Amino acid sequence: MLAGLLCCALPALASPPPAGPPAIAAQIDHGHFEAARKAIDQALAKPGLSAQAREALEFQRERMRRILLDFTLTADDAKARIRKQIPDLGDAEFARWDKAGLLEHMVIDGRTLYFTRAPSNLYRLSTQARHRRALQTPITDGPNETLNDHHRAVLRQALASGKTAVLPMRVRVTQSVTVKADAVPVGETLRAWIPYPRAIPGQQDDIRLVASTPAGARVAPADTLQRTAYLEAPAKAGQPTVFKLTYELTLRAQYHSIDPAKVVPATITPELGPFVSERSPHIVFTDDLRAFSRKVVGDEKNPYRIAQKLFAAVDRIPWAGAREYSTISNISDYTLHAGHGDCGEQTLLLLTLLRMNGIPARWQSGWMFSEGTYDNIHDWGQLYLAPYGWVPVDVTFGQLHPGPGDDPRLQWFYLGGLDAYRIAFNDDYSRPFVPAKQFPRSETVDSQRGEVEWRGGNLYFDQWDYHFDWQFLHRARNNK
Repeated sequence: MLAGLLCCALPALASPPPAGPPAIAAQIDHGHFEAARKAIDQALAKPGLSAQAREALEFQRERMRRILLDFTLTADDAKARIRKQIPDLGDAEFARWDKAGLLEHMVIDGRTLYFTRAPSNLYRLSTQARHRRALQTPITDGPNETLNDHHRAVLRQALASGKTAVLPMRVRVTQSVTVKADAVPVGETLRAWIPYPRAIPGQQDDIRLVASTPAGARVAPADTLQRTAYLEAPAKAGQPTVFKLTYELTLRAQYHSIDPAKVVPATITPELGPFVSERSPHIVFTDDLRAFSRKVVGDEKNPYRIAQKLFAAVDRIPWAGAREYSTISNISDYTLHAGHGDCGEQTLLLLTLLRMNGIPARWQSGWMFSEGTYDNIHDWGQLYLAPYGWVPVDVTFGQLHPGPGDDPRLQWFYLGGLDAYRIAFNDDYSRPFVPAKQFPRSETVDSQRGEVEWRGGNLYFDQWDYHFDWQFLHRARNNK
């Protein structure tokens, strides 16, 4: 676990919803669900409650339900799962790992419940546990998380051409959301939002909607920060309801050749101001984050060198499968204390630390894919370095490891560069959809899988499935 990290906390709502009374949110974060339910009931019974306040309170109740969907394992359940790979696991060994914070859990009304992914996360967080497995199999990551010929080609083409956007490729994508049969009463209208790419100069453009099921998808305006295509369909008895989009776009890799000696502190204009500011609840300059930042940054003044130090520090935090973001009160704070995080959690921690140091930073997210069968949702970001402007940063992919004969600049490829195998739907987090969603979202921070609701409320992730498929149409010859 990264030295200097502390131990766990718990986001916000619809687009996004109000955070709710802090005392109730804190009760939930500390596992006092019964007390929180009583406090919510009392608050809802008060006369003159605004619609916004009511929504915030009702979401805190929903947040408890979602937490219990993520934390389903007793200690015996968690041990049984671990013993599938470590048959001779002892109770004392489990207790040591648990005490070290390697098995995420919550004490809810006196009952200890473990995160459903805690047993599998253990092997990412503990070298000892990994070596204890009866069958040693590699823990695999995405293909572009390891230095490969695509990174080399991006660097080579960027330096040779003097361009920052290179190796264009045309891709056709089909995304779908399938609502389970009888999830809502027959004849009710299901409303679905499927993520749709944004036009981003130098990164992705020439976006064309090819087809939708049902026909007539309503694509949000180009300036929508969390862009989607909206669809409606009636529910039929005993049948799943399928929403589907097919679109094409051109993607480019990026590499910005940054000379640290030329980087100067950015002049914070009104346009840049929001990106050095706090944005509650997930970007808050807490005392613990300030202390962590001071420890990492020290006396460094150069913005690029500060960014390098913070990038390296967050890169050292192990990746682990994450609970749903909508259950976490403050994601950057949570990631600092948990000592692990997935891509969005790591990214929000880095953005907070960069902003705290006067370096403008913002969110970006979407879907990544590969030459083979790999694909996944993914989050990354951008930071502003004067005089270069906005450049990409992917702290989850982190530092690469050049070998003999490689250009050493490849080590910091993802601090100023980006592979082409990703599609961005979002240039910010927790922003409203167009058309607006009427009920709190399943994913209150990100937007990658989709969202569904009907007049009776939101449909959570356990009521529908999602799928992403891609086809390469043409690529630059020297993509390899």
